[in-house]
Amino acid sequence: MSHVVVDVMLKPEIVDPQGQAVHDALERLGFSGIAAVRQGKRFELELDGPVDDAMLTRVREMAGKLLANTVIEEFAIRVEEDTVV
Repeated sequence: MSHVVVDVMLKPEIVDPQGQAVHDALERLGFSGIAAVRQGKRFELELDGPVDDAMLTRVREMAGKLLANTVIEEFAIRVEEDTVV
């Protein structure tokens, strides 16, 4: 099985109220030195077969049509190697 991760974040020019709320809460809890916080979403896809160019193209299509609102969000796709412990 193969694993692909899609990280979705608000575009930099979009205000992130949840990130700001987390930043403010961290400061109230005494954690200093944090300039800003941005919050996003992470999707982990477990695929039946290997990750090839065709599959990555399909994952990009999935992200662009469903996982991310591309008007206000951007996404990054990465393949995670299976690790045996």
